Amino acid sequence: MSQPGAKHYQQMNVQTKLADASPHKLIAMMFDGLLARLAMSKGFIDRGDFEGKSKCLGSAITILGGLQNSLDLERGGDVAANLDRLYMYMTRRLFAAGVANDNGIIEEVCGLIRTVKEGWDGIKDEVA
Repeated sequence: MSQPGAKHYQQMNVQTKLADASPHKLIAMMFDGLLARLAMSKGFIDRGDFEGKSKCLGSAITILGGLQNSLDLERGGDVAANLDRLYMYMTRRLFAAGVANDNGIIEEVCGLIRTVKEGWDGIKDEVA
């Protein structure tokens, strides 16, 4: 399969998964995508590929913005407000990581995301 064909197939696969996903699953997919981009960013920093790092960190920051925008601050109470502040903090940290080419900062954010993701995954049965 040609590269453009493979890319098209991959896009169709993602679109199908999105169309079939529950709101809970969509957020879980965002966490997974965020962690994948952060892992790729670390690899790009290790290899000195700063263009790749910038693209992946930019994508990660966009996903964080999507997570932040999905919060219901009116009905979510303290949990939503705390997540809002946490997502803003992580965004600032990723900007700092990009400037400093610092994988330690990226790993800090990964740890925070994993913690939030564990909590999100833990409520799966409650929202089903």
